[in-house]
Amino acid sequence: MARRGTTAADPLLAQGYAECEALTRRHGTTYYWGARLLPPEQRVDVYAVYALCRLADDIVDEPETVQVPVPADPDPGVRLRGFEELFTRALEQGGSSDPVMAAVVDSLRRRGTDPECFDRFFRAMELDLTRETWATWEELRGGYMEGSAAVIGEMMLPVLEPSTPAAKDPARSLGLAFQLTNFLRDVGEDLDRGRVYLPQEDLDRHGADPHERRVTPQWRAMMAEQVARNRALYADASRGVAMLPPPGARCVATALRMYSLILNRIEAADYDVFTARRRVRRHTKVAIVADVLARGPLRRLPGPVWA
Repeated sequence: MARRGTTAADPLLAQGYAECEALTRRHGTTYYWGARLLPPEQRVDVYAVYALCRLADDIVDEPETVQVPVPADPDPGVRLRGFEELFTRALEQGGSSDPVMAAVVDSLRRRGTDPECFDRFFRAMELDLTRETWATWEELRGGYMEGSAAVIGEMMLPVLEPSTPAAKDPARSLGLAFQLTNFLRDVGEDLDRGRVYLPQEDLDRHGADPHERRVTPQWRAMMAEQVARNRALYADASRGVAMLPPPGARCVATALRMYSLILNRIEAADYDVFTARRRVRRHTKVAIVADVLARGPLRRLPGPVWA
């Protein structure tokens, strides 16, 4: 387990953890808000896990934003393999001269994260280079989201220190729930990259075509089905909150409540995910944090989403 003072003792690690925190605050606001409810020795490890996953994703799609030393190659596959090699080498050697990678490796080694998680993660990232569509929900979930989402829940478990191994399945469901919410919110952005993360079988059954970029009765019906599937994942994930110590329970409940509200925003916009990104406003996030602190993480609120 990480201890207070671990990062401050090494200037390189202190810089790396600070950069991981900045990356999380800039891009993963839900993770950032949830992590603020953890003690500092756990908080930095949430930032490290997020940074690893975010950097791998950005190296494929937005390489100009990535500062870690990877090949400046126009081929995203070369960049991703370079990043994986940098990570693997750092993990084997127990450190890196790059501050962010040093912090990531320090965190994962201290927490004892299963190295097998990383192989599943990077294999899923490779699929983004070759796959543009997915035939069925089963194929999307098992073929891609297993390594890009469910495994993230597994990576977070050593940080959150659950009281029982039974927390693994809810953690996996939460990873899947977060990513499916991303898929539903970001349909337009993913189309711009030539990808559709919606099961083709479901689109065909409803006669919905995301490439039209407009809300039709068919689109509404298909999206309503996906939102229901997403809420079922959040409901399953919520079982894990009671399996965590109080700080971890507050962290996860806060993140779950914030992210699941995106589904409400999508519904309120009549399933229009083409013209704007549906977000949860800052004042709502502040209210959620206050409610979790005041009344606890296990309270159920009225409405379609466990909160």
